Amino acid sequence: MNMDIEHLRWGGLQLILLIISIGLHEFGHAWMADMRGDPLPRMQGRVTLNPFAHADPIGTIAIPAFMIFLSPGFGLIGWGKPVQISLPNAKTRRMDDIYITLAGPAMNLVLCFILAVIGGLGHFDMVKDAVIVKFLVQGIFLNAGLVVFNLIPIPPLDGSRLALRLGLYTEEMFLTLSRWGFIILIVLINLPPFQRLLSFGLRALGEPWLALWELLA
Repeated sequence: MNMDIEHLRWGGLQLILLIISIGLHEFGHAWMADMRGDPLPRMQGRVTLNPFAHADPIGTIAIPAFMIFLSPGFGLIGWGKPVQISLPNAKTRRMDDIYITLAGPAMNLVLCFILAVIGGLGHFDMVKDAVIVKFLVQGIFLNAGLVVFNLIPIPPLDGSRLALRLGLYTEEMFLTLSRWGFIILIVLINLPPFQRLLSFGLRALGEPWLALWELLA
């Protein structure tokens, strides 16, 4: 019974953390688009820190909750409601798109920094405050993982738009990948070499924040 209650409590914390992290990611896209003069995200109510304005009922809540509470044996996945942009300024459209695309992962890095600072300056006891410490560490690696995963250059991930705008993909190649992107991602994340590559990227991006935590402590 205690294990069931603990599982539910920690699962609830994980789901809250994921909703916040995905919401901040999408807010980053919307905020940068607004800063670059694109009126569409503000018109649609996306320039807000309210995470539920960016939540997709299936991708942000239902599927992650299923994976957290029922533990089907897969890694935790989730996605938010995509921020729609119009890129109205033809002269700066390419750079606007690059800035908007990078702003999402950048917000996850900001959250990594905030969590590491809270951990370092909070002087938490590893025993008495174990849940808080676990929550902060999980938050750091979750957000580091969101950055690494979103920079994969396969549509609909952010890395694919960067590849397009940096000239690594032609429009035709981007559209072709977009049609098959979901299937390609499903195949890739089940290949051991790709899993090892993602794991390496996660450690490389997540561990420096733990080092900052220890430095501040």
